[in-house]
Amino acid sequence: MKGAALPGAPGSEAHLGGLRAAFVWGIGVTVYFTAITYRTSLGVAGIDAAERFDINASALSTFSILQLLVYAGMQIPVGLLVDRWGTRKVLLLGIVLFTTGQFAFALSGSYAMALAARALLGCGDAMTFISVLRLGSRWFPARRGPLIAQVAALFGMAGNLLTTLVLARVLAGAGWTPTFAGSAALGVVVLVLVLLFLKDQPEGAAPEPARAPEPVHEHGYVRRQLAAAWREPGTRLGMWVHFTTQFPGMVFLLLWGLPFLVEAQGRSRAEAGNLLTLVVLSNMVIGLVYGQVIARHGGARAPLALGTVLATAAAWAMVLLWPGQAPSWVLVVLGLVLGACGPGSMIGFDFARPANPPERQGTASGIVNIGGFTASMTTLLAVGVLLDATGGDYRIAFASVFVLQALGTVQILRLRGRAQRRERERVVASRVEAVHVPA
Repeated sequence: MKGAALPGAPGSEAHLGGLRAAFVWGIGVTVYFTAITYRTSLGVAGIDAAERFDINASALSTFSILQLLVYAGMQIPVGLLVDRWGTRKVLLLGIVLFTTGQFAFALSGSYAMALAARALLGCGDAMTFISVLRLGSRWFPARRGPLIAQVAALFGMAGNLLTTLVLARVLAGAGWTPTFAGSAALGVVVLVLVLLFLKDQPEGAAPEPARAPEPVHEHGYVRRQLAAAWREPGTRLGMWVHFTTQFPGMVFLLLWGLPFLVEAQGRSRAEAGNLLTLVVLSNMVIGLVYGQVIARHGGARAPLALGTVLATAAAWAMVLLWPGQAPSWVLVVLGLVLGACGPGSMIGFDFARPANPPERQGTASGIVNIGGFTASMTTLLAVGVLLDATGGDYRIAFASVFVLQALGTVQILRLRGRAQRRERERVVASRVEAVHVPA
């Protein structure tokens, strides 16, 4: 009698990878690229939005807070849907929602209509990244999971690069409605690509794990999926890693970076745009490095995550404590360090992935993804409220970053050992099951 083959063993993954996998996965990544372009479009239009809708800092932050609130609130439902429906159906629904939201934002003439548009956009955006993670796990060998996830995030940041390099300039020249309406055309293109070419898994792949017979809205199924994923220390550790690492860079790129650089640091819009671009480029380079390191040395995950938090806190402290306006080299250092926030947050998925079986990957990824976006929402709100309360003192407003970093670091240190012990136990059990026993 023979033991069960290990997931990811060479024999069980012989059909995975190759040009066909790269093509199909690339379509999913293009959807994510588009969603990131729409998500971050407000980051270069914050000052324009404040003028267009005649709103203060707190009201401006509400745009991004609502968008991320919807995004975070949708993560677990989306994870459950991905586990039940597969990637293609969820991505199609997401494309329709975020494209409609971007077009509605272009036509918004009132603050209320613009808020509704950003909420719709956030709902569609929420359906992309978990779907792309699952697509990668079905088309590529498990050993390449960390690198595939980081590369997906890299292409997502390319969407942010498109925002800072192209959308900002188009907005300055063409105006609000043509810019946002024109960008919605990209959503139509990716919708066609998904309809024509995307498949959930390759031919010859192992069948999807058996699913419970009850419908996805049945409370028993939902409760079991969530409870099983949450019981794993790796899932909880992944969530707190995502929480602690992602939000400083997200808040900077999504909304407050441009106003901070222009209003507090005295930079021109062009200079501020270049610094935002630097954050994105740094993110892309560091993402490749992190992915390669973790794929080869799984033990590097926690040190890299904690190192990212420490470096981010140090960079912000240097900028905020600098007497007067910080010199250019200090802001460049901040931009380079903030570029590590996105890759650092991806490490959270690398803790949750081995802790959960394939049929629970979407749910676990949803729990992890809630972390960073909850922290980002909290900080966006805190910065806006503190700016209004202090008459625009960015030093006090951005000091809120340290509070959430401290909270998250404590949780990472608390869960780290437990998750690592559980992971070692699982590896030992898998090796025992794979042993061939003579008949």
